[in-house]
Amino acid sequence: MNRMLRFSLIAAAVCSAAMLADPPASWQIGPFERPPDPVPVIAPNPHSLFQDPMSGKPVHWEALHTFNPAAVVRNGKVYVLYRAEDDTGEMRIGLHTSRLGLAESEDGIHFTRRPEPVFYPDNDSQKDREWPGGCEDPRVVESEDGTYVLTYTQWNRRKTDAGIATSKDLIHWTKHGPSLGAEGKYGALSYKSAGIVARVRGGRLRAAKIGGKYWMYWGEGAIRLATSQDLIHWKPVEDQRGEPVVVLAKRAGHFDSSFPETGPPPVLTDSGIVVIYNGKNAPEGGDPSLGPNAYAAGEALFAADDPAKLVARTDRPVFQPELPFEKTGQYQAGTTFVEGLVWFRNQWFLYYGCADSMVGVARSR
Repeated sequence: MNRMLRFSLIAAAVCSAAMLADPPASWQIGPFERPPDPVPVIAPNPHSLFQDPMSGKPVHWEALHTFNPAAVVRNGKVYVLYRAEDDTGEMRIGLHTSRLGLAESEDGIHFTRRPEPVFYPDNDSQKDREWPGGCEDPRVVESEDGTYVLTYTQWNRRKTDAGIATSKDLIHWTKHGPSLGAEGKYGALSYKSAGIVARVRGGRLRAAKIGGKYWMYWGEGAIRLATSQDLIHWKPVEDQRGEPVVVLAKRAGHFDSSFPETGPPPVLTDSGIVVIYNGKNAPEGGDPSLGPNAYAAGEALFAADDPAKLVARTDRPVFQPELPFEKTGQYQAGTTFVEGLVWFRNQWFLYYGCADSMVGVARSR
């Protein structure tokens, strides 16, 4: 192909894509773009071995899939906690055992990972909630005293809970059980996906209080709210009927037409609370520009003094599956499932799961 013709076609495609995208509002975080020549930053390693304390056997703990990452900045580096699935169980989504691996990076793009998981089902107080399904889909924030607070999905293949754990070094963790408690109506509820509100302080994201309380957006299917005084014990925000208040619901004809799901920790900014979230597209009556059941990311703005008050919401995705490794894998409908967000070197870095199979990264322009 003639070089000038090829350049013209590429330029036209770029301009066409730019015309299709909505210009970002002033309150939004981003826009995000992939690095040049993008590739997954974390991929499965069939050779990694771990002596599993539950079965007493060595397992290839990250052999099949590595995806859905949390991220935090520590000592001038980016650390990513990622979900890794072993090669046990049936070859179906959710039927392998998940553990969390830890990787670190000087530049936010090239990672070195630890040979064994740092968080996993064990013979501890949470084993009945985490075995045999495992520990999934982490989000992490740093508290005021430097403690790392992890929210993650506990999956025993019967129900899910959004668990809480804490650490001083990202390696040794203390599990505190379900975030909404183990008793009562929320003890019986199956729920997941929880992001604690944070703001940039001291050059990195830290948990933020609003009105003297910490706030957490949680849920898949609809996004709800909870508050806490200590980042460990959480109380859902309820309406007059005693039901948890829904602050973000599905929308027909949009990328979140099946449902929205909490993404990375929301960010308190001068404009308000920016919630980057995942939307699942409905097979019928969804966004026609996305495939059925595809996951794409959107953004919503809530009032800084009222975390339940929705101020604005993007009509189109701000990040969606485009590359082959985001459209092929364990989840074949395509996924850019966002869970990790850090402020690093005066830029936002967004970490996401690619088709439930690998980890990708994008940066703000």
